[in-house]
Amino acid sequence: MKQHDSIKQAEAKLAKALKLLAKWRLPATPINYSIVYEYLSGKNLPLITKLDQHLFSHDTIDNFTLEEIFQQHVLGQSSLRNNLFEDVESVTGQVKDACIKSSVHSQQFVDAIDKSISTLSSARDGQEQALTALKYSTERFKTQQQKFAEALLLSQQKANALQRELAEARKEIYLDPITNLYNKKALSKHFDAWISESPDKQIAAVVINVDHFQDFSEKFGSLIGDVILSKIANKISNYVGESGLPVRTGNEEFFILLPEVEKSIASEIAEKIRQGVEKIRFISSKSGIRLPQMTISLGVTELNPKERLETLMTRTQKALSNAQSKGRNQVVTA
Repeated sequence: MKQHDSIKQAEAKLAKALKLLAKWRLPATPINYSIVYEYLSGKNLPLITKLDQHLFSHDTIDNFTLEEIFQQHVLGQSSLRNNLFEDVESVTGQVKDACIKSSVHSQQFVDAIDKSISTLSSARDGQEQALTALKYSTERFKTQQQKFAEALLLSQQKANALQRELAEARKEIYLDPITNLYNKKALSKHFDAWISESPDKQIAAVVINVDHFQDFSEKFGSLIGDVILSKIANKISNYVGESGLPVRTGNEEFFILLPEVEKSIASEIAEKIRQGVEKIRFISSKSGIRLPQMTISLGVTELNPKERLETLMTRTQKALSNAQSKGRNQVVTA
């Protein structure tokens, strides 16, 4: 936060912030408090707009939404940071290419010199003085070229190390910290890449919602709720494997893209996920108390030609709503 309030002003905002969090039925965590404080201060217009838009479109707001707003409008993890990573990756890639090309060209030059020396040596009237000078220059160049090759190798190693560090850092942008699944930013990036590569690509979609999770979280606390979400996310990943892209798109909501998978097969995968989650037995590690059985509702559909990601998600959400209206803990295919 970049506010410079007096103690009296800060205390007043604190009281309002706690009251607003209580109204939204959210815990006063550091992230939630930071968002509400910024919101009440009225200076972070992008944050205020984002929050107002969500409140206008939804009856409630959850921790997941506030975490997204915090990452984007308080920490500043925006497209600028993502572009910075891409620029650095491009530079390191160019360094590696330059190293390889320089080594190749240098070796070609040395080979040409060696060939010329061989030609001079076989000449009938070989000019010994010129040949001696050429040999000396060649040996010097070879020594310098060897040192240069070693320097290039060191540069390549550093470039590789930097790219590995960048890959780890980018996880903060594309991975959800609670479930370790991809987030919405990664979802859009992968979808755009697939469609750009193949506009008619067949893609099935599955949306998953944890049944009655809000009630569970209020009863047992957000920390236990996060553990439950992590366990369910792990079960989803196990069933999807490398064949799809599982994403956390909401507090208790997950979205899966399955490229080159028919809708009927996607429905079978969804049913296996539903059964797998239903069989999980959750026990508190502190108290040893068995927690209530958790179930999920799922909606399945597939991408229509030239359809946008937002439209696909909306249609899949409708299938999910049908599953919830029919009693939950089931799969409905659109």
